[in-house]
Amino acid sequence: MPLDEKTISQEKERWQTTTLKKVTDRFPERRKTFENSSGIALEPALTPADVSMEFLDDLGFPGEYPYTRGVQPTMYRGRFWTMRQYAGYASAEESNARYRYLLEQGQTGLSVAFDLPTQLGYDADDEMSIGEVGKVGVSISCLDDMRTLFSQIPLDKVSTSMTINAPASVLWAMYIAVGKEQGVAPKALRGTIQNDILKEYVARGTYIFPPKPSMRLITDTFRYGAGEVPRWNPISISGYHIREAGSTAAQEVAFTLANGIAYVQAAIDAGLDVDDFAPRLSFFFNAHNNFLEEVAKFRAARRMWARVMRERFGAQNPKSWTLRFHTQTAGSTLTAQQPMNNVVRVTLQALAAVLGGTQSLHTNSMDEALWLPTEQSVRVALRTQQIIAHESGVADVVDPLGGSYLVEHLTTEIERLADEYIAAIDEMGGAAVAVERGYMQAEIADAAYQAQKAVEQGDQVIVGLNQFQVEEEEVTMEQLKVDPRIEQNQRERLAKLRQSRDNARASALLARIEEAARAPDAPLMPLFIEAVEADCTLGEICGVLRGVWGEYQPKVML
Repeated sequence: MPLDEKTISQEKERWQTTTLKKVTDRFPERRKTFENSSGIALEPALTPADVSMEFLDDLGFPGEYPYTRGVQPTMYRGRFWTMRQYAGYASAEESNARYRYLLEQGQTGLSVAFDLPTQLGYDADDEMSIGEVGKVGVSISCLDDMRTLFSQIPLDKVSTSMTINAPASVLWAMYIAVGKEQGVAPKALRGTIQNDILKEYVARGTYIFPPKPSMRLITDTFRYGAGEVPRWNPISISGYHIREAGSTAAQEVAFTLANGIAYVQAAIDAGLDVDDFAPRLSFFFNAHNNFLEEVAKFRAARRMWARVMRERFGAQNPKSWTLRFHTQTAGSTLTAQQPMNNVVRVTLQALAAVLGGTQSLHTNSMDEALWLPTEQSVRVALRTQQIIAHESGVADVVDPLGGSYLVEHLTTEIERLADEYIAAIDEMGGAAVAVERGYMQAEIADAAYQAQKAVEQGDQVIVGLNQFQVEEEEVTMEQLKVDPRIEQNQRERLAKLRQSRDNARASALLARIEEAARAPDAPLMPLFIEAVEADCTLGEICGVLRGVWGEYQPKVML
């Protein structure tokens, strides 16, 4: 027979003062307060008395508002999440070979890593690119590079995610152009550009332009995508890098959703109807080590975004209320010490993402703390997802941890903490203002300091790092190294391109881009596509925009 709340509370008090006290008296060293990364206190055991009885109203059913339990009614019983391994290094040829290998191994989506010059809008032959070409991703300077990157990969059969931000619209233009060359209409293309500039100012640093013109580029992609590339996600609002910079789980949710609110408002201010673009907004989260906190984090973010879109922005289309997200396991948790341990970390993090209801997942490779991942290590990372999907049974039921007293309590507490942050950011005038003031950066820096102090003092155990160490033997694992000749080869290819193209046409298109950039509302995406098809390079296009808008100079925080 169900008990009322008063009886449950009385029974819990009896348990705490009798059974629990007897054990804790015997083990006083275990009396210390337990908290998770967000500072949420954890009791030894929870009952319905610890969970708001209103949580059942919030739970609802999968595929229904507020989507706490998932954005689709069947979730993985319908189909598994997209297994999308993040990859890219050296030249377009080498990265293309890695993509085709991963697809042969059962990967179901592509995810492109670009090198630092590409991320900052420089060509491979720019003096700013010296020593960095192909090092942390693939070098893409022109349409021919993009053409090579997707050679023998039918773009109507795969979805592609591109981790690119400041110059995202130009790289997207190249992808659209390659699709057209393959005979694939823009309306048939599926994928995502990260295109999240606010978190670059906060946590990652690969920005080019000041916030105002950067937001214009983003709303321009929203408009173009809604009309011409309707199956594409024109933004992936990213908490991943916020968490990698040291934030707590609650901060990751809060700052990501605050940035999302800023993008929605900017698009509305630009004249777009919320239900025209909101269904294609996507998100990108981190899967960290605290397993149950991570599951709750994903559930809280989904519920919060549904309320933001329906109640704050008045969206009418239920698809506008859904928070669809990609997850990557936490690179910052990987250790160079005893790297095989990273397989276990990644497995737990991936499982948290699946139990939290992710739509897409990347699992890090065991050797990423040492060097670029090898084919063997990326295969193990992919197999981790496949074993979870096909062998663990966790995908057989939607939201299998839903209703757990602890999971529901954590979900509610993360939402409460994140709401407090969003309210503070709203009071400042929104995410862009908070970024300019350095508010988010300061909060993340403090959380990162506290986390590092806990590791150094031994309060947070990192297996193999500050406890359970072994004398390290020389690492004998296979290594992948980038050939230093890649940079010279890219320079030579660009020189030949500039000699062979119609330079008069290229110059005319760059002049049109400059004119459009000076006009406040002129659309830019169609011009970018025309320009890359005329073999204008990434660096040339971004150089024109730099000349009009300037470069962002962050304030020095004292």
